[in-house]
Amino acid sequence: MKQSAFRLLAFCAILAASAAVHGQQITKFGVVDTAKVYNAYFRNSAPVRNYEKKKAEFQTEINKYTEELRKLQQKKLDYEKNENEAMAQRTQGEITKKMDFLTEYTNAKNVELESMQKSLQNSDAFYKKLYDTLAKIAESEGYSMILSLQQANAILWYSSSVDITEQVISKLGL
Repeated sequence: MKQSAFRLLAFCAILAASAAVHGQQITKFGVVDTAKVYNAYFRNSAPVRNYEKKKAEFQTEINKYTEELRKLQQKKLDYEKNENEAMAQRTQGEITKKMDFLTEYTNAKNVELESMQKSLQNSDAFYKKLYDTLAKIAESEGYSMILSLQQANAILWYSSSVDITEQVISKLGL
């Protein structure tokens, strides 16, 4: 996120410099809630749908293995109730083996999901598309600078009339 903030500030500086080169004009600022744009973009994106699909598939598998374990534990209890210690011991061995597998499987799938999630959060494709869209809006509507609301320590006040967040979301087709 720090890299994207730096990119946004560099973009704003370039816009300000180009406005100065074009002579005297009234400075027009815009603000964008980049977090809101980010959420709108990724809520509808194929990579997020893929992530959610994988997550559901993994949960289905985990539920299947958990149900197998529950059945084995019931089986073991039945053997113990019928005083069949040999079968109870054998079933306990199966339970232990399946629990170890389930733990390893869950850990591996969580790592895979975390990796997918980090990839989504650091999507350069999103930021390129965002900056291209911001540039088009700024150029077509005469903005000298567009600021991110996420850098709120630099924005003490703004009029909602300069908030172009919804316009950006619309131009991104979200």
